[in-house]
Amino acid sequence: MEARAYWTVPPGHGEVRTEQLAPPGPGEALVRATLSAVSRGTELLVHRGGVPEAVAERMRAPFQVGDLPGPVKYGYLSVGVVEDGEPDWVGLRVFCLHPHQDRYVVPVTALTPLPDDLPDRRAVLLGTLETAVNALWDGRPLYGDRVAVVGGGMVGACVTALLGRMPLTRLELVDPDPERRALAAGLGAVGVTPEEASGDCDLVLHISATSAGLQRSLELLGDEGEVVELSWYGDRTVAVDLGADFHARRLSVRASQVSRVSPHRAARRDHADRRQVAVRAATDERLDALLAGPTPLDELPALMDRLADGAPGLCHLVSYP
Repeated sequence: MEARAYWTVPPGHGEVRTEQLAPPGPGEALVRATLSAVSRGTELLVHRGGVPEAVAERMRAPFQVGDLPGPVKYGYLSVGVVEDGEPDWVGLRVFCLHPHQDRYVVPVTALTPLPDDLPDRRAVLLGTLETAVNALWDGRPLYGDRVAVVGGGMVGACVTALLGRMPLTRLELVDPDPERRALAAGLGAVGVTPEEASGDCDLVLHISATSAGLQRSLELLGDEGEVVELSWYGDRTVAVDLGADFHARRLSVRASQVSRVSPHRAARRDHADRRQVAVRAATDERLDALLAGPTPLDELPALMDRLADGAPGLCHLVSYP
């Protein structure tokens, strides 16, 4: 059986390759992909060859083939239907952390069944929503808090959507891009420029992947407030000014990364529990505003080039014939 998959051949080049698939064995399933999605921040770093060698192994996707910087088959937002394998799974719609590929064989333990009321288009966001859930577990926003999300990309919009369901006193989505700010109202927040953003925040979640964004996040905090840092900078150097009132006001920066369940929940929740929280979050129809496309798999190399050049859109869908 043949399968077709997208490969990154950095710097700045991708191609669709054909490979042979073995039939599924015991405990495995053959999945026919219906949609996948480009995780724009991470996949563009891979596309540009910008992942530092020191963290390349830690950056491995669950079903990655090849090594960074490449050639590598990379990606982790795929939705499909089980066509063969374990009988109890055949016919189920599933989510999998798999690269862009039209058919693939994986252990059934890597699959998440999807509820009937969750469409494929929104189900591709599950991996990103899981990142957002973990960030909120790290940040622990409380009733009545004043919160800012700095950076309105794909992850930032998902974080904002989850926060928008909470009883906060104030929620602002901070981004210089007017199109991203315009999404805020539909997600339960107010869109503002970095200059307009309100200070004295109890919590700021930073996801702009820029030094300026991190600096502004610190400036927006109230005394003893915390920035939860979700940005992935790759091989870029980050510079912030800690010589002003950072120490006097006892500010904090906490890293958040989805590969490990937040330490504030790890004693009671595992990865499967966190994924089910993300499944429930994905039923929110407001998340449809994040989606663009779809683009056929054959056109994915050209799409990645356009995204690297700054083409708009948060979550670009990839379709399969």
